Amino acid sequence: MAEEEVAETTLENTPTWAVASVCFLLIVISILIEHLLHLLGKYFNKKRKKSLVQALDKIKSELMLMGFISLLLTVCEKSIANICIPKDVGETFLPCKDISADYSEEEAKCAEQEKVSFLSRQGVQELQQLIFHIAVSHVISCIFTFGLGMAKMRRWESWEAETRTFEYQFLNDPRRFQLTHQTSFGKRHLNYWSDNPILFWPVCFLGQFYNSVSKVDYLTLRHGFIMAHFAEGSNFDFQRYIKRALEKDFKVVMGIRWWMWIFSLAFIFFHANVFHSYFWLPFIPLVMLLLVGTKLKGIITKMCLDSHDKSHVVKGTLLVTPSDHFFWFGWPRLLLHLMSFILVQNSFQLAFFTWTWFRFGIRSCFHRVTEDIIIRLAVGVLVQILCGYVTLPLYALVTQMGSSMSKAVFTEQVVRGLQLWRSKAKKNAALRNPYSAEPSVDAPPETSPSFSLDPSFIVDLDCRSDTGYLDAENKVEKKGKNIQEGENQQQRISSFQGFVRF
Repeated sequence: MAEEEVAETTLENTPTWAVASVCFLLIVISILIEHLLHLLGKYFNKKRKKSLVQALDKIKSELMLMGFISLLLTVCEKSIANICIPKDVGETFLPCKDISADYSEEEAKCAEQEKVSFLSRQGVQELQQLIFHIAVSHVISCIFTFGLGMAKMRRWESWEAETRTFEYQFLNDPRRFQLTHQTSFGKRHLNYWSDNPILFWPVCFLGQFYNSVSKVDYLTLRHGFIMAHFAEGSNFDFQRYIKRALEKDFKVVMGIRWWMWIFSLAFIFFHANVFHSYFWLPFIPLVMLLLVGTKLKGIITKMCLDSHDKSHVVKGTLLVTPSDHFFWFGWPRLLLHLMSFILVQNSFQLAFFTWTWFRFGIRSCFHRVTEDIIIRLAVGVLVQILCGYVTLPLYALVTQMGSSMSKAVFTEQVVRGLQLWRSKAKKNAALRNPYSAEPSVDAPPETSPSFSLDPSFIVDLDCRSDTGYLDAENKVEKKGKNIQEGENQQQRISSFQGFVRF
């Protein structure tokens, strides 16, 4: 009877129309998914969202990696099951206390040797299903988190528009003097707990849950960023810059690095019954997320204290100075990698919970304890909401206050135009003096051997309004087309004001 059941599962006893139907269905589904991803990529290209296109490529590569792992498991399924290990070793670190299962052919062979299979064929198949759930859960988790954060940051558009009103210009008149603690930003952060090392971090911890990014925080940090990198009075669209920078960070979050895989394997190992992992393992992403949020709130307060220590009198608007020393190890991007790790681990735990639920039932040996179900589900959902609605907007704003400025300050069109100009300048310099060493276009204009450029190509970076950006982008695009078509206009200029070197 057992031999007949095994024979029925092979292709020898399966109708060809059934095999062809299944293959046809799988091919159609694969083509539809590929077509949808292709249309999504074309849409991002049309909207000139290069960062989102790169994030989409990252998703494709992660799915391909998961598929390759699943393929390897399928190929090596029988070989893995034929590996026999001592019985006492195979019964250690089990996720369930009791063991009750039907033995397969490979397991029966190992049982004859008084051993157990290293990983049964059914276990390999279930592992493939788990990998699929992890991949889908990670993609959905990242999209949901960034979508929730972007939705909350839409209110910043009205704050950004307010900076161009006459009322804002009047209230922030540089000829107006006031004390630091009398400013709105000072009233919010200069309190009795600000200099108290015992109360400082608890207050910052609680502050992330109530009005984590206020209007006054946004306007003050925006002013500090513009004063540090641009001319005073610039109409730079800070909100649009943050959005572009966050889109660039999205592709980093979508990737799973090797050290994250190590922690994921550790999560699987510690899910054994002896560790009672449901009491502590789900709280790791939550604790890390709360620490990141507390640190971000503390950075805002420390910037206010730093400005207060430098001067107790404010001229116009309170000026905060961006600096890397406010961040852990002087590395602002560390927070980005921590958030990526948090999302990966949380999505991994949610995927494991949902997979065991649908595969074995809600009351399987994985979730026999009611506290296990409540803790895993509640903490997983809480981390997703907190990360998207609280921590992500805080991260998007505060990480711009490092010492350096992201290349996202330019749109993709401007970056492409400047790269074309740089390439053209290097070619012109080489043509003028082919026997000399290759000149550097990064040298100062007065020492560089050849810089021929149409003056209309210069981008005035002090014009930061939407109209100014559009004009600059049009100039760069128009000049880029001329470079590509070979229309070289040779004209020496002596002023290079407004350029940023890449």
